[in-house]
Amino acid sequence: MKFGKLPDISHINFELPANPGHISEVLGGKAKGNFHAYVGCPMWGNKSWTGKLYPKGAKPADYLRYYSQSFNTIELNSTHYRVPSSEIARRWEEMAASGFAFCPKVPQSISHYRKLVNCDDEINLFADVVALFGEKLGCAFVQLHESFGPNLLPYLRSFVQSFPSFLPLAIEFRHPDWFDDHRLTPEVEELLQKHQISTVITDVAGRRDVLHHSLSSSTAMIRFVGNGLIPSDYTRADLWITRIAEWVEMGLEKLYFFVHEPDDTFAPEMGTYIIQKLNKQFNLNLRIPGIPEEPGKQMQLF
Repeated sequence: MKFGKLPDISHINFELPANPGHISEVLGGKAKGNFHAYVGCPMWGNKSWTGKLYPKGAKPADYLRYYSQSFNTIELNSTHYRVPSSEIARRWEEMAASGFAFCPKVPQSISHYRKLVNCDDEINLFADVVALFGEKLGCAFVQLHESFGPNLLPYLRSFVQSFPSFLPLAIEFRHPDWFDDHRLTPEVEELLQKHQISTVITDVAGRRDVLHHSLSSSTAMIRFVGNGLIPSDYTRADLWITRIAEWVEMGLEKLYFFVHEPDDTFAPEMGTYIIQKLNKQFNLNLRIPGIPEEPGKQMQLF
């Protein structure tokens, strides 16, 4: 992900902002005892993962099958550029392991070209196709264009009011004017909370404003952008585990954590680190990524 990337990060303060006071109220104020965590990468078609997630000689057509045996979700960016056919969506659903969650990105024809306006046909097509994921449908997310600022709030308001209610949604804001002291503006916070739409929190070196801490539902979606498995990647990940634990105590029920690394070559390694930390912190049993040996046998870890 190029957004917010810097050639030199030596001057960046990677500390997380303090929790705004509203979070406890939004989450309910106490742990609910049913926390679910999903960790994944932004793609499955990375040939460099051969020997890590995919056996040598694995065909690209089988990558999703292997990927879903390591990670339990995917930041499905391909839908941003093209909505797959119904046939392909059904095939993906069949290939993915039980318990897997697809998190499809809303098409750019909706978010970027039409700026959320006059796009009912595109929204319905997207919703109809991703609905074919069935129980493997996670949370969709829309990435607003960087030029989409608070002056376009009426467009956003109409969009969330008409968005299909069966499809969970999170929104990523990028225009700087949406943020104030590590929070979204009160108007948009109120809008999202009313419609139980989640926010996307992005942790990237060059845009610390998008590291806002405005939760608007009991689901959190975090996009973590590392810098090649340097030491700060791991200390940042540790900070996130601590912060997520605080949110779970306040009532967070679901987490989607997506890992980006340069060219995503090392995304599986960082994803594995996050999974191990989550398993230990919350007594979870998320699969540890690795190469499946044979059906029924233990995975070969990288």
